[in-house]
Amino acid sequence: MIPVTRLNGQEVYVNADLILFLESSPETILTLQNGKKVTVKESIPQVVDKIVEFKSRIYPKVFDGK
Repeated sequence: MIPVTRLNGQEVYVNADLILFLESSPETILTLQNGKKVTVKESIPQVVDKIVEFKSRIYPKVFDGK
C-alpha cells in the first residue's frame, strides 16, 4: 500500500499492485484494475517513486541487484 493525498487533503492508502495506469490532467489520476479512479495531488513521478520505494521494501533482493 502506498500513501497518496486526495485533492481535499485526505490521505488514503492505495494497493500499488492494483494500479493499472496513471494519467496527468493536470492532477494525477490513478486508474485501478477494477475501473475505479482516484485523483491525487502527487505528480506521476512522485507516485512512481512511492511505488518503487514500497516494492523495494517488499522485494529487497530484486531492487538491490542481489
